[in-house]
Amino acid sequence: MFKYVIKRLLYFIPTFIVISLITFSLGQMAPGDPVELKLKGGMSGNTNGLSEKQTGEKQYLELSEKLGRNLPAFYFSITSAAYPDTLYKIRRAVERDNLSRLIDRYGNWPQISNYFATGKKFELALLNLPIDTIDNTTFTRVQTARESVNNLFSSYDDTLIHQSLRSINEAVNFKSEVKRDSASAPVSYYAMSSVQPLAKELQAAYDKMINEATPNKNYIPAIQFYGLRNQYHRWIFGDLPWVGKNEDASRSCYGFLRGDFGKSYQDGRKVSSIIKESMSLTLIINFFEFLLIYLIAIPMGVSLAVKKGTTYDRIVTSVNFILYSLPTFWIATLMIIFFTNGHYAEWMNIFPDHGIGKTGEEFTFMERLTDRAYHLALPMFCMLLGAFAFVSRMMRGSMLSVLRQDYIRTAFAKGLTPNKVIWKHAFRNSLIPIVTMFASFLPAMISGAVIIEYIFTIPAMGRVSYESVVSRNYPVLFTILMCSAILTMAGNLIADILYGFVDPRISLTKKS
Repeated sequence: MFKYVIKRLLYFIPTFIVISLITFSLGQMAPGDPVELKLKGGMSGNTNGLSEKQTGEKQYLELSEKLGRNLPAFYFSITSAAYPDTLYKIRRAVERDNLSRLIDRYGNWPQISNYFATGKKFELALLNLPIDTIDNTTFTRVQTARESVNNLFSSYDDTLIHQSLRSINEAVNFKSEVKRDSASAPVSYYAMSSVQPLAKELQAAYDKMINEATPNKNYIPAIQFYGLRNQYHRWIFGDLPWVGKNEDASRSCYGFLRGDFGKSYQDGRKVSSIIKESMSLTLIINFFEFLLIYLIAIPMGVSLAVKKGTTYDRIVTSVNFILYSLPTFWIATLMIIFFTNGHYAEWMNIFPDHGIGKTGEEFTFMERLTDRAYHLALPMFCMLLGAFAFVSRMMRGSMLSVLRQDYIRTAFAKGLTPNKVIWKHAFRNSLIPIVTMFASFLPAMISGAVIIEYIFTIPAMGRVSYESVVSRNYPVLFTILMCSAILTMAGNLIADILYGFVDPRISLTKKS
């Protein structure tokens, strides 16, 4: 047994690595920029001035470094010869993705980077135009040029790029009947003419990127190594004190294996504190739910199997089938309608329809306990119905298959009492499916019941998971996913161990 447990624990290591890689990959491929999400929607590239642009960029870079987004994604990357080893240094995800698409299309990174840098230089020149030189005549032109150059950083299609470049040229090429050397020429004319060379340089950089394309480089494989200082290593193990010179500025989480899961994108709270608060409720609900299910449904399933074909068996089995078929959300809706608002009768206003009751420290333990039980009565009832019917039907079927075995008939033939045959010989061997279902108990403790918790506004794991998906709060969501995977592995191990205790014929080790 001990060797088997050690062997299974060793299997957990590669399984955990695979799960963490899948989870991390989902985080990398998930839509949206985590930095912009944490900045409450992020900063638009279309700002109104140089100071605002610089402030926004500074906030973005600081938060990007704090979240570790300034690091490469993994220990290495398998790309092509067209890709540089510094593409991860482009902080904004939309710009980095756009450059990747340009590389896939043209393959000439020097020309692509020159095109990108020229666009940034032109954008900075537009933002740096003195306000006193921009009148009503050119304000619209400046705005059009800013929007167009900003579109270039997210456009890889030739048609869209041509449209943006054409809009830029039309905006900066000031059309006026006043000659440039005339004393009556507006100041705005000279302001716009100062950025015309950069517009031409941007057009030339784009033409050079097109004309000197080397797409064949994309077919030459290349491996780029980045070492331990990468996002995946930082997420799993945390920052290494001997790696890097600026870890104090970038250190915001210390690794999943160290118990620090980062901070929420929504409110900046530690994910560990959010999990701790919501998990306590989920543990309470699931503990009493599974306790009641096993204490009631299992004996009922045994009795149904023993009394197979009787009126009691037909009635209870039919009721269980109906209960198992009813949608949980529909039951919860009915409970709220009939037992929380007194719409049909005042006496039916029995239970609260949301929340968990008293939570402040000013209340005693017994006050909080009774009020919480009062608030959780309906949600637990809704979750119990379907699970109760399922377990009892499963126990009935398993018990019936055991009662048909030859050794059970032999036990009856020897004159053993029915209770002794059923509970000593048949019951133990019929618990295999129940033990298998028990393996889902641990992950269910953290996953929660999403629908019920959302309907009754219970701040437990199910609701937290749902809100994390809706708001793209990836640190919370992926922490729940990783914890659920670990508990699933632990639940399967416990179930395998319980198999040996339930049925001695099941051996966990090879016999010589």
